[in-house]
Amino acid sequence: MGETMAAEELPDHSLYRQPDGSSRPVPPPAGYTVEDFFTLDLPPHTELIDGSPVLVSPQRKFHTLAMYLLEQGLRQHVPNGLRVRREMAVVLSKRNAPEPDLLVVTAAADGDQRTTRYQAADVLLAVEVVSPESEDRDRGTKPHKYAAAGIKHFWLVEMTGERDRPMVITYELDPVNKTYVSTGVHHDRLKLSAPYDIDIDLTAIDEL
Repeated sequence: MGETMAAEELPDHSLYRQPDGSSRPVPPPAGYTVEDFFTLDLPPHTELIDGSPVLVSPQRKFHTLAMYLLEQGLRQHVPNGLRVRREMAVVLSKRNAPEPDLLVVTAAADGDQRTTRYQAADVLLAVEVVSPESEDRDRGTKPHKYAAAGIKHFWLVEMTGERDRPMVITYELDPVNKTYVSTGVHHDRLKLSAPYDIDIDLTAIDEL
């Protein structure tokens, strides 16, 4: 019998009331572990950061369109041994399971249709589209944790310019220091040879 505590077994003091009358769990003093986290009844796309659940706010249209554009571009030439996924949890450590907007994982680790999470070692690329409510996490907390966990490639996507188009800043892992090094800033076209051959017209967001 494992020691994981299901949501319905949490003591009363571990819940707090929301304005809509619903209840949300309050993490224990040491924070939730990943295994605890996946037993909780939480809203979709809730992330675990440093042992605390982080709820996701409603997103702008830009966020949806940028994700779609990049997902389609990643899928266009993805090698047979890799898979493109969106909004899936990645286990980085005992108390961290964020949910990148997009990720590229190995086919061997993709699992079956019941898969709910991936391990950091199986992720080749993590992508975050910056939102107003999550700027600090998207630009600082999450890439720092992705690098520490050894994810080789990271993209940060910002809305810029008069036409609110995506700017993609690409990073590659320095394996010695476990930090990301910028490999380019891309405005109209994202053309790369790593993690594999990719060519995306970023201006095409105007037509979506």
